[in-house]
Amino acid sequence: MTPPTTGLLVFDGRCGFCTRTVGWLRLLDRDARITTLPYQQAGAPEKAGATTTACADEVHFAAEGRTVTGAAAVNAALAVALRTDLPQRLYSRTAPVQDRVYAWVARHRGRLPGTTPWCERYPDVCGS
Repeated sequence: MTPPTTGLLVFDGRCGFCTRTVGWLRLLDRDARITTLPYQQAGAPEKAGATTTACADEVHFAAEGRTVTGAAAVNAALAVALRTDLPQRLYSRTAPVQDRVYAWVARHRGRLPGTTPWCERYPDVCGS
């Protein structure tokens, strides 16, 4: 399973933990193969084939006409950034555990350490 060459990650731009995680992904993505957008940016959810409500609940990753969410989205984004299918192969074997961990993190993301949220840094992008 060869990962796509590019993709779009839509994340919660008001979440410091999410913003920090996107920063790590960008460091790994040395060739800028992944576009990252906060779901609060006008049109971002639709670009990922999602709704604002869905994006408020979990991260979305769109590539080659397919969108995945949650832990699957994180693994798909890592696969593109790292140019290897290893994250997706690992996810296929550990999905139930990763999905539970992702759900816990998503519910508690406001309490996890992070950085200044994207939408506080760039309020004009988020429409704030």
